Amino acid sequence: MNLKISSLLVFIGLSSIGFAQRDLSASEAVFISLEKNYQVIISGKQHSINELNNRWSEAGAFPTVDLTLMNGNTIQDNTNNPFTFIPGIVLTQSINPSLTANWNIFTGFAVRISKERLEILENQSANNAMAVIENTIQDVLKAYYTAQLQHDRKDLFKSVMELSKDKMHYYELKEKYSNANTLELMQFKNQYLTDSTNLLMQEISYDNSVRNLLLLVNDSTITAEGLNLTDKMDLKVMDVDFSEAETEMYSNNQNLTNQYISLELQKTNTAFQRSFLYPTLSFQAGVQPGWSWIREIQNNAFEAETSNLSYYGNINLRYSIFNNWKNKRAVEVSKIQEEISTLNIENIKMTLSSTLKNLIALYNARVQLVSISQENLVYSKKALELSQERFAIGGINSIDLASFLNNYQNTLIQHYENLFNKMDTYLEIYKMTGKIGLEYMK
Repeated sequence: MNLKISSLLVFIGLSSIGFAQRDLSASEAVFISLEKNYQVIISGKQHSINELNNRWSEAGAFPTVDLTLMNGNTIQDNTNNPFTFIPGIVLTQSINPSLTANWNIFTGFAVRISKERLEILENQSANNAMAVIENTIQDVLKAYYTAQLQHDRKDLFKSVMELSKDKMHYYELKEKYSNANTLELMQFKNQYLTDSTNLLMQEISYDNSVRNLLLLVNDSTITAEGLNLTDKMDLKVMDVDFSEAETEMYSNNQNLTNQYISLELQKTNTAFQRSFLYPTLSFQAGVQPGWSWIREIQNNAFEAETSNLSYYGNINLRYSIFNNWKNKRAVEVSKIQEEISTLNIENIKMTLSSTLKNLIALYNARVQLVSISQENLVYSKKALELSQERFAIGGINSIDLASFLNNYQNTLIQHYENLFNKMDTYLEIYKMTGKIGLEYMK
């Protein structure tokens, strides 16, 4: 038994060997993640694509100019054609370059509508990038405080194990030099091994939580060894007023903003479909030079060269008189889709308002739970101290002492859980109101 305990002590000692300490605050973890997180980088590049596409040239406002070059090679066999002017086998070679310009002068306001759509798409990509940033911030903060929770639990289990170890060593000496109760010694040995097992399992949980945090931070210079999380879970957070939070949510919530952008896109689609009801006016101009070489292959009896040059400029006016009311139906369908988008916005606003109200009620309840568990922790700690004093004078036995110790341990664990749950709910509210992204983007 003593050999096993010694081996366990050695293992715990080795696992706690220190490395160079690296302090990491919650804000620093967020900023590093925003700089190096892959999803944030990808969303930023997608926004850059829409930023580049938001040009009048992309909407079709400017003319296009094309240069083409065609090389022709033709062999014509006239050996059995008595009506030809060039008997024999004739090779014709030609080069025909052309320079063509096309300009849509009027397309039923489609160019202006397309430009508006590109601007909305750019705003939508920026909103999507902001949503990714908000999710990343929330994930990093939750991972950070989860790791802090696991660290505090680890410290608790370590202190409990140290207490059990001291009591076990005390009774080992007492059994050696006096007639101590062997049952008491066995009780504390069993408690020490149980507490040591709990500590080892908790260290695994803490290591896993730190790995999850570092995965989100995505900085190879920060390692789990020697990492010190400086921000505690008992941060002072402000009270939340529903009316104020609801107003901020309607203004800043990314999900709701995205629905408004979708409605604007649908409105531009209606205008785009209506543009097909108007006539279109376009202009084409070009120049086409050409050179040809003709010769008889077998005996070179005939050989000639030709060249030509042509210019053209055309104006086209097109108006669709009747196409089975297809364009009119497309406009009506797009209007109905606008109404659907408006209804979706109202539905989302109602759902968000209800969710926000529930979260604030849950947050207020968890604030009260933190206050209660804080007070309960004070009493359980005093009870443990008194039980240790009474145990020292023989007023209670080891089983009673273990009961007080377990009560203190469970109370402290519950208090940590209440602190984390309060912080978690606050982050959810902070995200819904859009403040979590605005705070860190400042």
